[in-house]
Amino acid sequence: MEEKSEVVLQSVADWVKQKCQHDFTGHDWWHISRVVRLAQAIAQMEKADELLVTLAALLHDIFDEKLVANPQKEQATVRAFLYRQGLSEQVCQKIFNIIEEVSFKGGHNPKQPSSLESKIVQDADRLDALGAIGIARTMCYSGSKGRLIHDPDKQPRENLSLAEYRNGEDTAIMHFYEKLLKLKDLMHTDYAKKLAEQRHQFMCDYLAEFYLEWEGKR
Repeated sequence: MEEKSEVVLQSVADWVKQKCQHDFTGHDWWHISRVVRLAQAIAQMEKADELLVTLAALLHDIFDEKLVANPQKEQATVRAFLYRQGLSEQVCQKIFNIIEEVSFKGGHNPKQPSSLESKIVQDADRLDALGAIGIARTMCYSGSKGRLIHDPDKQPRENLSLAEYRNGEDTAIMHFYEKLLKLKDLMHTDYAKKLAEQRHQFMCDYLAEFYLEWEGKR
């Protein structure tokens, strides 16, 4: 059974890598790979279902509405692919449930983590939005969407609806305040909380340096 699981995981990883090879928004294969490693490490500590966690981490961005034109169609493609790997409907549904609960969506995702595995994948995905990697991904995504790095006349928005969160009326620096700096306090597992503290502080230090350089004071 363990050998079969390894074959399935490799097949899914290869498929996801191929589908993500042309992504330049910071949701590329290397993002997926980092999330998988983080999720596996947390799953081992938390005694969670590592196979389920790994599959969900591998697939968590494949039908994300901000990345694909037709999420429902892409989800059907994923389901058909998983069936071909011999996964049951029950396992597939567990994977989809986790994925639906992962997204931040401006802090308004109605699907809150309902299982340990869901909490782990969400923690892993959010950790990759923090620290040095998180800064790099923010700039990458903002550039891909034609957003400015910073505009002093624009202030972070509060109590955003999902439409407002996704409307592109922000800057890379605004994104720190509208999402990234909130993530530290949203972690579920002890290991994720520990890593989030370090990464959060790095971003705070970065912002302090950024403003000094922006004003020509450093």
